[in-house]
Amino acid sequence: MKGFRTLLLLTAFLTTFSLFAQDSDEPELSLDKGPISSQFDFIAKKSGNYRADGVRYEVVKEANLYKIRKNVLDTINAINKKTVELKATINESEKTIADLNNKLEETTGNLTSVTEEKDSMSFLGIQVSKATYNFILWTVIGALLLTLLFFIYKFRKSNILTQEARTNLSELEVEYEDHRRRALEREQKISRQLQDEINKYKKQK
Repeated sequence: MKGFRTLLLLTAFLTTFSLFAQDSDEPELSLDKGPISSQFDFIAKKSGNYRADGVRYEVVKEANLYKIRKNVLDTINAINKKTVELKATINESEKTIADLNNKLEETTGNLTSVTEEKDSMSFLGIQVSKATYNFILWTVIGALLLTLLFFIYKFRKSNILTQEARTNLSELEVEYEDHRRRALEREQKISRQLQDEINKYKKQK
């Protein structure tokens, strides 16, 4: 029995302590501080009520009503002011973003232009890619090399033909000299024979 009484007292004490702690945790209601919702709670708490013709009415102190009205208007003005500031900040941010986008596009264009200039070269006043320029350059070098080899071949062939012509001319000159010598010997032989016949004819007379 004694233990049951002790348990009952302990339970009552804990319940009272819990209610007291909840009351102490509740914010202090006032019209001079706190959010608008707590100020309305203050109005509701401080208002009286009565019934007339079966309808319940709440009686609010006029000063409190004007005070809550002023607080609401101040809050609305503060919200409007903050809204204007936020809109100005948003407009400024949008302007900054637009400027950054323009600069980004300009930088991207410059980067593209620099990349194209880096990857291209001027050829006869025309911008061509390095691959095209190298192709044209090596094509021209190859054509010049083939032309040089062709002229070297023609020169060597002409030189060989010249040497053969000189050799043939020398042989022809030798043959001509030999033919002229034999013709001269034959002419001299014929002249001697003719002279012998003349002398023989003279002796016969």
